[in-house]
Amino acid sequence: MTALPGPWLELITVGRISVDLYANDAGASFNDPQTFTKSIGGSATNVAIAAARLGHRAAVFTKVGDDPFGVYVRHKLDEFGVDTRFVSTHPSLPTPLAFAAMDPPDDPKLLMYRYPIGPDQTVEVDEIDRQAVIDVPILWLTGAWFSKDPARATCWELLSIRQRKAHVVFDLDYRANFWSSPEAASADIGPVLDHVTVAVGNRVECEVAVGSSDPPEAARRLIERGVELAIVKMGGNGVMVATAQGTTVVPPLVVEVACGLGAGDAFGGMLVHGLLSGWEPVRIVEYCNVAGAIVVGRLLCSDAMPTLDEVEAALEDRRVAG
Repeated sequence: MTALPGPWLELITVGRISVDLYANDAGASFNDPQTFTKSIGGSATNVAIAAARLGHRAAVFTKVGDDPFGVYVRHKLDEFGVDTRFVSTHPSLPTPLAFAAMDPPDDPKLLMYRYPIGPDQTVEVDEIDRQAVIDVPILWLTGAWFSKDPARATCWELLSIRQRKAHVVFDLDYRANFWSSPEAASADIGPVLDHVTVAVGNRVECEVAVGSSDPPEAARRLIERGVELAIVKMGGNGVMVATAQGTTVVPPLVVEVACGLGAGDAFGGMLVHGLLSGWEPVRIVEYCNVAGAIVVGRLLCSDAMPTLDEVEAALEDRRVAG
């Protein structure tokens, strides 16, 4: 699949990109003999790929190194149907690498090489079309990109350009290695909530963002900040969906785990699809849960993103079994 021509986009994501190497051997640590399968990843990148797999015109605003891996990243994005017009090149920083050991499969161990900083965190606002930021139906931002400049300043400028026009989705995306402390992360992530329309995070990320890991309280605080749709992931207890009209818990879909990575990104891609389709929030999250469950049953992240037919087939199987 190649990216469609023309200027029109439905989604722009902003954030990480990397070359990912996934160990093929379940239960093997980095000390053990291993073979790896290569693909691309990074949360914002995977969400764009997931949305493209669902038939949407998606672009990722990021940056790669001036190296063969940077060429590979663009090639893979093109194969996935993701528009690369906002993927720029840093002249000296290398394209990031990420290694994953399936030890255990449901909680893989990660080694990320982004030294001294990933080129994707050097994005500048003049590297993206301001009118596209205003016009695109969904702008997707990630919490980690508010951890340091110039990415932080660029993201704030994108929010200023956008003026909270629906939909601005904020993946709370707390990654401890991007900050010196949870308190520092809270200072960076919390203020962003006053400028977005949708917020998505797990209990830990909600604790960082709004000071509570209790799902009902976290959802209440998110809605009080003006967020129109708050989604709190509760692991095996499902997902809490909150709007100003009330809250609902959507149960999880239990599957055998091949790799615990990528479920949240598949969830994000389906969230994009539901928002663009004008679905009710509970229906959106029902589909999101299934998309995430499909991905954890597969080894890779980006290559594992499901089609809409696969998600609907899994939902039908669930209904029949229930």
